[in-house]
Amino acid sequence: MTGPSEPSGRRPRALAGALALTGLLLIAGNLRASLTSVGPILDRLQSELGLSSLAASMLISLPLLAFAGVSPIVPSVAARVGLERLLGGSLVMLAAGIALRSIGGAWLWAGTIVLGIAIASLNVSLPALVKRDYPGRIGQVTGAYSVVQSVFAAIAAGISVPLADASGLGWRASLGLWAGFALLALAALLPRMLRAGSPSDRAPSEVIALPGGGTSRDRFSPWSSALAWQLTAFMGVQSVAYYILILWLPSIEVASGISPAAAGLHLLILNAVAIIGSTVCSALIPRFRDQRGLGAISGLFFVVAAIGLAVAPQWGAVWAGCGGLSGGISIVLALSFFGLRTHHHRHAAAVSGMAQAVGYLAAAAGPPAIGLLHDATGSWAPALWTIGGIGVLLMGLGVLAGRDRYVR
Repeated sequence: MTGPSEPSGRRPRALAGALALTGLLLIAGNLRASLTSVGPILDRLQSELGLSSLAASMLISLPLLAFAGVSPIVPSVAARVGLERLLGGSLVMLAAGIALRSIGGAWLWAGTIVLGIAIASLNVSLPALVKRDYPGRIGQVTGAYSVVQSVFAAIAAGISVPLADASGLGWRASLGLWAGFALLALAALLPRMLRAGSPSDRAPSEVIALPGGGTSRDRFSPWSSALAWQLTAFMGVQSVAYYILILWLPSIEVASGISPAAAGLHLLILNAVAIIGSTVCSALIPRFRDQRGLGAISGLFFVVAAIGLAVAPQWGAVWAGCGGLSGGISIVLALSFFGLRTHHHRHAAAVSGMAQAVGYLAAAAGPPAIGLLHDATGSWAPALWTIGGIGVLLMGLGVLAGRDRYVR
């Protein structure tokens, strides 16, 4: 008599699991869309609001600084309120920040700071959620949400100008649209928030038994761990490498004689191939005992891209593809390492907060430093060889972070 009831029992569980994963992916879709929607209409904001170039650049820099400042404290907040409630509150903040930013005036800056804080909380919390709920599929789920993040980032950039042109609200419509998307993710998360108990009800014991013997505390600081610093360095260097190419690739190519249209197409290729790299990497992670090879390959592709741009810029599409592969592989690895190199989701959150704080500081500083090097030398050649050196460093850090070890 129990046979017919078992499939019906499995179906609700499967449906609940599918809805939970959908909610996670919707959250991931919100991580970059509100940022990439700004660039294509930045000139309109400058014209209408009278912003200088420096002030306009802060619309991108402020969120990155918020990422760096807020990330270290997110794990302690998550431990107090629970991951679901933190994610839900962050989505509410994100929607509010986007809406405030769309008003303009002083609200432009207040909203930008609020949405930066919200995205920082989401950035740090998602790897911990994956570690807790999908411990056997960390690479696959991380790869999936990285791809979704990239796809919605591209969509946001692509529809920003057409939406501004089609709406009487202009740029406000392009930016404000994504508040609704944040609320959609909140709606998908709401059932889990309502079911979530108090963190104290499900908190682990003060001491956690580790596989293979030994113990570790559920609340700990990763700042004194050598492995945590290796993971942090990998996160930071891959961020620097990718943001350098995203910002400077068109300028490098145009200076070498490539047309602006072709340079723009190559940037599109970079982003498209990055999605492919993320997908392939997520499929390969569970097939290996460790990720040293993948870490080394992610840096190698970046070295090839830098050398290629320096010696054969006419093959820019190929080098853009190599840069995209490097970026796609390395970001999935960096985010997966938070779960793969820890025994508990609170450890994953702590390492994620540390790595993203340092990583986004580096990401904010790296592209301007390359620009200054170009201005000082009057040539992109020294900058490209420096970029190649960053790729070599990424290879070494990938090998270190990819070892089958755990932060304790």
